[in-house]
Amino acid sequence: MAEQKYGFEAFDCAPALRLEAHERVAKLQFDGLNRRLDKIEELIERLEKRLWLTVYGVVGVILAQAFQSLLTATP
Repeated sequence: MAEQKYGFEAFDCAPALRLEAHERVAKLQFDGLNRRLDKIEELIERLEKRLWLTVYGVVGVILAQAFQSLLTATP
């Protein structure tokens, strides 16, 4: 809002209004990007948990097969 000078009524000039509108749009865009990044981070965390479960599962199967082969090899 412009200051009141020389007895004239204060008014908003077009460049200031455009700047404020641009700032609001930029804030909305950043907020949207932050929400999307948060969702992506959650998806990555879930994917990482699944990956570790898969790795532990594969290692468990390999160890079970090795243990089973040791049991059959020794009388």
